[in-house]
Amino acid sequence: MRFPSAYLEWYVSIPHVKYDFRSSGLSNFKYALTLDKADLSANYVHGNPETAKLLAQRYNVKPENIFVSGSGASGQNARIAKFLAEVNGKKTEAIVEYPTYEPLLRQVQEHFPQVKRLERKENEEYKLDADVLRKMVSDKTGLLMITNPHAPSGTISDKSELEEIMTVAQEYGFYMICDEIYAEFERKTVQSAFHINSELSIVTTSFSKAYGLGGLKIGIALAEKSLVDKLYADMLSNEGNSPNIVNLVTNELLTKGKETLEKHKQKWTKLKTETEKLLNEQGLEFYPNKAGITYWVKLPVKDTYRWTNEHTIPHYSLAPVPGTFFLFKNDYTLKKSDKIRLGLGNVNPDEPCLTEAVEALKQAINTY
Repeated sequence: MRFPSAYLEWYVSIPHVKYDFRSSGLSNFKYALTLDKADLSANYVHGNPETAKLLAQRYNVKPENIFVSGSGASGQNARIAKFLAEVNGKKTEAIVEYPTYEPLLRQVQEHFPQVKRLERKENEEYKLDADVLRKMVSDKTGLLMITNPHAPSGTISDKSELEEIMTVAQEYGFYMICDEIYAEFERKTVQSAFHINSELSIVTTSFSKAYGLGGLKIGIALAEKSLVDKLYADMLSNEGNSPNIVNLVTNELLTKGKETLEKHKQKWTKLKTETEKLLNEQGLEFYPNKAGITYWVKLPVKDTYRWTNEHTIPHYSLAPVPGTFFLFKNDYTLKKSDKIRLGLGNVNPDEPCLTEAVEALKQAINTY
């Protein structure tokens, strides 16, 4: 890999801390699988049809629009970006939103020689700007990569924003991958890009964030039928058939386990309310997040990367994600940032210690 993720390397290097605010996905989901009598010899060249049917119902599409892998949403993003770069050698240019989740940028850089950045401005509430996009694209543009809700701010792009973006995509003939993994928290609130333009929009998602299924690693993509067929053919040639055990577990969770999944997700609703109350009491500015359990928080600290690594972790056993990891341009320069991403995924809703943790956060700020 030519473009490894600096963020992920940092994430896995952090020692155990008492107050762990790094995770953007739920945790502690335990479920007693039954699976009845499962055929573990079964192979599906085009994915398990029952899984496709269940997911199609969930996303209001046809089963033929469902592409499933066992590599999570991140794996889907990487796989599809690679495929689009290879399928049309003349499309050598891609555009990635800025700021963004750094692994998305690196996955695109790995396969497209030229990568431009579409800025989502803070003073415009991180909205997508189709006019700016139109000035950036060319006949060589093959891909636009965005997130909705936006990572890290949590801003949700509405129907009109997405329509304007897809008008540009239609004019220049490029695909848009929209990572909607955080939309799983509030599916009825977030407009799916696939329903705006089913020809050129590709939606990627998974259940790791909203339901705590990081260990399942199901990767879901919504795309037009011919592209789904090509992606399955590509997967077959490169790694073999779709992993049926992932499909079988998903089928059970989406049927027998559906109510359990939703109840688990709802446990974090109270945590979010309490977190917002505590942040407001401490006078900390943050962006509201309707779909997700992370907060993009502004601190009176000029460099939250140094503050986190040299102060909060060693002295307060507290670890948020420094804002710099969302602010890479196309290189690896660590830009000074006064932001942190505060994630509630590792907070146990059954034994919360939010008041104590936010107090430690405030002390870490005051003593720096």
